[in-house]
Amino acid sequence: MKKRLHPKAPRVAISLEVEWGFKRHLEIYAGCQRFADEAGWNGFIHPAPERDIKGSPATPPFDGIIARVTPEMAALAQQAAIPIVNVWMNSPVEDVPSVFADLAASGVMAAEHLVARGFRQFGYLGFLGDIDSRVQLDGFRNVVQREGHSCSVHRFSRTSMEGKARGWQKWVTGIGSWVDSWKPPIGVLVSHDLYCRYLIDVLRAKGLHVSQDVAIVGTSNEELICEAPPPSLTSIDINFAQIGYHAAAMLDRMMRGQKIPATPEYVAPAELVPRQSTDAYAANNPMVARALRFIAEHGHERIEVKEVVAAVGTNRRNLERKFRESVGRSIAAEITRMRLERAKRRMVETDAPMKDVALDAGFRNADHFYKVFTRVEGIPPTRYRDERQQAFPKKT
Repeated sequence: MKKRLHPKAPRVAISLEVEWGFKRHLEIYAGCQRFADEAGWNGFIHPAPERDIKGSPATPPFDGIIARVTPEMAALAQQAAIPIVNVWMNSPVEDVPSVFADLAASGVMAAEHLVARGFRQFGYLGFLGDIDSRVQLDGFRNVVQREGHSCSVHRFSRTSMEGKARGWQKWVTGIGSWVDSWKPPIGVLVSHDLYCRYLIDVLRAKGLHVSQDVAIVGTSNEELICEAPPPSLTSIDINFAQIGYHAAAMLDRMMRGQKIPATPEYVAPAELVPRQSTDAYAANNPMVARALRFIAEHGHERIEVKEVVAAVGTNRRNLERKFRESVGRSIAAEITRMRLERAKRRMVETDAPMKDVALDAGFRNADHFYKVFTRVEGIPPTRYRDERQQAFPKKT
């Protein structure tokens, strides 16, 4: 794509606390820089642009700023007539043009995923006092209540977990008490993937199984946190790169003198990425629950229905009947579903050849995988991969 030519390349400061290493910072930066490269900007990371504004009161040091905007930064930028765009939903500054994640939509996405898996009990674990956590909870709870269910909520102070985590023991005790109030099986949405791992440790200590007793959906799709150790985490890709790209596009319009709407722009989440933490359907029948757990743990090993029956310790006719009553599909169909979910994850997150994807998911070969995937999903796996791996829209 050709870069737009400017008489003078705009200097844009990008202040996002990238040293934290989370996707919400790194991918927003990547999205900003993608637009900057296309637009011919001189975009660069700056940890504290307000310092340079203070140091050069007569000559603005930047043509624009994209940042997690603080009150001081906003005030100085306004005084220096520097356009600024905020990407931090929890910022105390309200009168700055902003681009945010549509976290209400992420809550809806998580709730619909868990409802579709048969759960009738729900929980939410999130930050106390944070706007983004409250908004996500609203979206999640709206769907749960619409379906006629309630939602148990546990929220905690972010500061209790930062630095030396002096509030750690209190946090663990609080989570333990919350878990004791549940009546599993339950589906839980967590405001960040890292806290899913903390929650899983508490669940293990109490003898609860993920995903059979507790299905967990995380937020942000931090691959390194989600993929290991087992169980891998189902998580929502918030689309942070798009937030950065849209924020840069908004700043571009501002630097060109265009008027920006007073209301924030919201970017929809990319997708919910299913993994092991929600692989199983909720089942009140203990026999079906054991079958679902066995399928979740061994579905990629080329197992057949007879092996599921043997693991449960019953006869096939009895298990098939109870399975259909509880889950609404056959045992073979559930094995296929689990394999397809595993294949989808590998196709989206890796560039592995389709043959490797097929074998890793438990299919006989690539041809068998191609036929089954196309029949169930309605599109071939190659098209599915292409559509899911597109990180940015075409620029007009």
